[in-house]
Amino acid sequence: IAANIDQLTSLCSYLHALQAELEEEMKRLKLELKQTLDMYNETCRKQAREIDHLKSEEACKLEEAKEAQVAAHAMVEKEKQKCKAALEVARMAQQIAELESQKRKRVEQKFLHEAEEMKKAQDAFACSTIPYRRYSIDEIEAATNYFSNSKKIGEGGYGPVYKAYLDHTAVAIKVLRSDMSQGQTQFQQELDVLNRLRHPNVVLLLGACPEYGCLVYEYMENGSLEDRLFCKNRSPPIPWPARFRIAAEIAAALHFFHRSRPEPIVHRDLKPANILLDTNYKSKISDVGLARLVPASVSDSVTQFIMTSAAGTFCYIDPEYQQTGMLNPKSDIYSLGIMLLQIITARPPMGLTHHVERSIEKGNFDDILDPSVNDWPLEEALSFAKLALKCCELRRKDRPDLGSDILPELERLKDFALDYRRRGRFTSRPTSSQESLAVTEEVRRGISDNQSDKVP
Repeated sequence: IAANIDQLTSLCSYLHALQAELEEEMKRLKLELKQTLDMYNETCRKQAREIDHLKSEEACKLEEAKEAQVAAHAMVEKEKQKCKAALEVARMAQQIAELESQKRKRVEQKFLHEAEEMKKAQDAFACSTIPYRRYSIDEIEAATNYFSNSKKIGEGGYGPVYKAYLDHTAVAIKVLRSDMSQGQTQFQQELDVLNRLRHPNVVLLLGACPEYGCLVYEYMENGSLEDRLFCKNRSPPIPWPARFRIAAEIAAALHFFHRSRPEPIVHRDLKPANILLDTNYKSKISDVGLARLVPASVSDSVTQFIMTSAAGTFCYIDPEYQQTGMLNPKSDIYSLGIMLLQIITARPPMGLTHHVERSIEKGNFDDILDPSVNDWPLEEALSFAKLALKCCELRRKDRPDLGSDILPELERLKDFALDYRRRGRFTSRPTSSQESLAVTEEVRRGISDNQSDKVP
C-alpha cells in the first residue's frame, strides 16, 4: 500500500509538473501566436497603406491624364481657330491683291492710252521740223538793252541769261559765251532738239539768232525747281501734292524724249536746276544742250551707245555711263531717281540715296522728309522714295523701266494727290499745305521781280 501511495504521489507530482509545462507551453504558444498575429496585422496594415498609396497615385495619374486630354483638346481647338483666322487673312489678302491688281491695270490702261495719244503726237511732229522764229542781233540787243547787267537774271555753264520782251512777250534769252569751246556744239544740239520736238513739259523754244549763238525761250516765272525746293529768297515751300504732280510731269517729258522718232533722245543732265516752273508751278525740262540722239537700234536696256566722254553734273551722272562712256535711255533714270529723292527731302544730292535708305531701315523715314511740309502722306511718300531708290541702282539692268514701271506709279501718286486736294482733308500730320497754297500768289508776284530766277 505504501508503495502504491508513493507511486500515486509521484504520479501526482509528475502530472503537476506536466500540467505546469503544458501551461508554460500554452503561454509560450499564445505569446508566439499573439506576436504572429501582430506581425500579420502590421503587414496587412502596411499592405493596405501601400495599396491606398498606389490607388492615390493611380487616381492622380488618371486626373493628370484627363487634364492633359482637356488641354490637348483646347490646343487643337486653338490651332483650328488660328488656322481659320489665317485662312481668313489669306482670303482678305487675296481680295486686296486682286483689288490692287485691278487698280493697277486701270492705271496701266490709262497710261497706255495716254502713251498711245502721245505716240500719235510724236509721229506727227517727227514728220517735219517745226520752224522757229529767226531774230536778228539788232532785235536781241534792243530787247536786252545791249546785254545790260540790269537785264541779266542768271548765269549758266552755257552763258548769261537775260529777261527781255520780244513781240510784247516776256522771254528768256540765253547767249553763248565767246570763250566756250563746246558752246557752238551745245547751241546747235539744243536748237535741233527743241526745234524738232514739242511737249507740254519741255521748255518752249520761241526763236534763235544762230549767227550769234542766242536762244529765245518762253519766260518761266517761278524759276527753277532747285530754287523753290530750297526756298531761295524766302519763297514758300512747294506743297506735297504739287511735288507729286511735278515728278509725274518730269517723267512724262523724259518718256517723251526716250520715245522720240526716228531716234530716242537722252537728256544726260537731268537735275532740279534744269527743271523750270511757270506761274502755275507747271514743270518743264530745259537745258538739252548735252542731249544726245541714240540710234534706235541701240536704245534698248541691253545694248549701249558708246560715247567718247561722259557729260553731265556730278552726283546726277549714271555711274555706268561715267565709268564706261556707254549711254542709253536708262542713263537718265539714275538722274531722275536722285531728283525724285530731292523733291521729297529738299536735300543736296551728295550721299542722298544712303541717307534715305538708312532712314527707311531704321524706321524713321518721316525724319528725312522736307520738314517745311508738315502734312506728308507717309505711306505714299515712302512708295515714292522706294521707287526713287530703285531708279538709283548702280547697275542699269536693275533700274525700273520708265514707261511700264516708273510713270504709272508716279501717275498713281499724282492722282492720289489730286484726289486728296479735292476732298480737302489730310490725315497724316497737321495741315500746312493749304497755307503754302495761299501764298502761291505771292510767289508768282514776287519771284519774277528778283534776280535769282533759273531759266533755260
